[in-house]
Amino acid sequence: MEYRHEWKHEVNSLDLRILRRRLLAVAAHDSYGSDGIYEIRSLYFDTPGDRALREKIDGVNIREKFRLRYYNGDPSFIRLEKKSKVNGLSGKEGVSVTKAQAECLLAGQPPLRPEDASPLFREFCVKCRDQRLRPKTIVDYTREAFVFPPGHVRVTLDFQIRTGLASTDFFNPDTVTVPAGASPVILEVKWGEFLPDIIRDAVCLPGRRACAFSKYAACRLYG
Repeated sequence: MEYRHEWKHEVNSLDLRILRRRLLAVAAHDSYGSDGIYEIRSLYFDTPGDRALREKIDGVNIREKFRLRYYNGDPSFIRLEKKSKVNGLSGKEGVSVTKAQAECLLAGQPPLRPEDASPLFREFCVKCRDQRLRPKTIVDYTREAFVFPPGHVRVTLDFQIRTGLASTDFFNPDTVTVPAGASPVILEVKWGEFLPDIIRDAVCLPGRRACAFSKYAACRLYG
């Protein structure tokens, strides 16, 4: 797993327009979606005691969480992802899963013999059994993403964040979701060994400081 530096900032709709204009001048939209904009639906898993949520709130230095995800309302391509945090650095692993596999995971019935699957899928199945990981809530939002190859930089603007409350009806397009509170815009900047000054300057906004915003934690406030 590759670990990267990460900044997160809560910004507003005016900031969103300013950042979009600046980033378009120095970076490129990524290859996903239409003009770099796409819809994301995630379903997060946690233990009966909400270990992932509590570790996030408590700022535990080494932690992880798992989620399923698909894009633009199309469940023909589904990802199982593991997000890790170690000493302030962020890492992500992901693997494609079939809808049948995802439905087993949603039902709390991971395959008994996943030996032929990927290491990440096997790890998740083991933790579903041993830690009793279960789906907790749906998180929907819109993302606009930019890439800048020097420094392996990726900048995302996430907005219209919505929570499924306690719903885990992941594949139902009619699942009701509601705004997650004030539903701020989240600026995320991720980079490898260095952050180029041109990107640092583009994302700099007066009065905005790095924060530890979690979409999962924000949406769990409601279910």
